[in-house]
Amino acid sequence: MMLSEQAPVPQAVLPVVQFKDHLRLGSGFADDGQQDALAESYLRAAMAAIEGRIGKALVQRTFYLGLPRWRDRDEQALPLAPVQAVASVTLVDGTGAETVLEATRWRLVKDMQRPRLRAVGRLFPEVPEDGTVEIVFDAGFGPGWSDVPADLRQAVFLLAAQYYELRHEPGPGEGAMPFGVMALIERWRTVRVLGGGAA
Repeated sequence: MMLSEQAPVPQAVLPVVQFKDHLRLGSGFADDGQQDALAESYLRAAMAAIEGRIGKALVQRTFYLGLPRWRDRDEQALPLAPVQAVASVTLVDGTGAETVLEATRWRLVKDMQRPRLRAVGRLFPEVPEDGTVEIVFDAGFGPGWSDVPADLRQAVFLLAAQYYELRHEPGPGEGAMPFGVMALIERWRTVRVLGGGAA
C-alpha cells in the first residue's frame, strides 16, 4: 500500500497567530517572521503526529492510495477518515495503461472509523498482473481550521507547544506524546476489530 497526500495543508489555513497567542509570544519583534516560520513548522509536525496516531486527516485535502490488489473485491477499506469524496478509481496495468472505473461501479460508504468503497452491481474488476489500483480521495473534517473538532485543535496546540519548548533539548523522551494530548485524542483513535480495518 502507498498513501500520500497530493498537497500539504495550505499555509493560510494554519492557525499560526492563534498558536503564537497560545505560546504567549509577543508581536512586533524584529524576528517576527522567524517566529512565524517556527510556529508553522511545529504546527505541521504536531498535526502529522496526531493524524498518524488517530488515523484521521484534520484539515481536508487530497490523498492518493495505491494498492497492488483489492482487499476484497466487493469492498475496499480506506486508510484515513473522514473521507468526504472519492475523485477517481483507476486500474493501472504493468505497462502503465490506465482504465478508469466508472463512478457507477462503486459508492463511498462514509464512516468515522472505517470509510470504504463498496462495489455496485458486481465485484470490482481484477487488478491486472503487475498492476495497481489507484484511488484519489478527499479526507479531512473540512477545509478550514475551525472545521477541526475543538479537542483535536487543542491537542495540536499542546503537542506543538511541547515541540517548541523542547526545541533546544533533543533527547530520548522528545518523541513521547504528553498525557494531556493522549487524553484529548483517545476518543478519535481508530478501533480495528479482527483486522477488518486494514486497507
